[in-house]
Amino acid sequence: MDLSRLLSDRAIEEYLGSGPTLVWLLVVNATAFLVGIRFYVETMPSVPTFLWPLYGDSPMALALATLSLATLLPALGSRVLDTPMNRPLAYLHTLSFVWLVKYGVWTAIALNLRPELYFGFDARALYDYWFIIGTHLLFVLEAVAIARIGRTTRGALGFALVLLLANDIFDYWFGFHPPLRYTPDLVLPAVTVVLSFGTVLLAGRVFAPLSARTE
Repeated sequence: MDLSRLLSDRAIEEYLGSGPTLVWLLVVNATAFLVGIRFYVETMPSVPTFLWPLYGDSPMALALATLSLATLLPALGSRVLDTPMNRPLAYLHTLSFVWLVKYGVWTAIALNLRPELYFGFDARALYDYWFIIGTHLLFVLEAVAIARIGRTTRGALGFALVLLLANDIFDYWFGFHPPLRYTPDLVLPAVTVVLSFGTVLLAGRVFAPLSARTE
């Protein structure tokens, strides 16, 4: 299935090419970023400050996505699918995509590895399971939108893979994985590394390459 076609050209132009809807999406992302930071805030003092971007996985994905979408603001009033692209933007959009997809999917997997600790239909589970999984799966939809307006390069894909694997080493080799209700065994780290490779491979298939005409 071609994920890049999950959102039509019309949908991209309607939601990302319109000032009110683009600003609304930026505000939602910023709010979700703050909600995500709250999840990590109690444990953040134990992590060196300059490593917080590696620790706050989902907030980092949202921060990157917000930056990617904000680059469309100067293009308002014109066709966003034709927004001029350059190498730095290709790197930014590629990082946004892989972080969004990886941690959107990772969250659903992590919670379902120990469903007895999360799954349910009481008030707590409605937020801690259903709401969190639902919102994180929306990361994937946002990633597809970014792939439609962005481009990538081999360098950007390689750089993204290096950063994702560095994030994995930081999370599981040094023990700074996201605060869960259980201590991860070998399964979750293995799944996380597979997701790192998988999301980069997916980015290489979904993104159009950066061509000389767009630099």
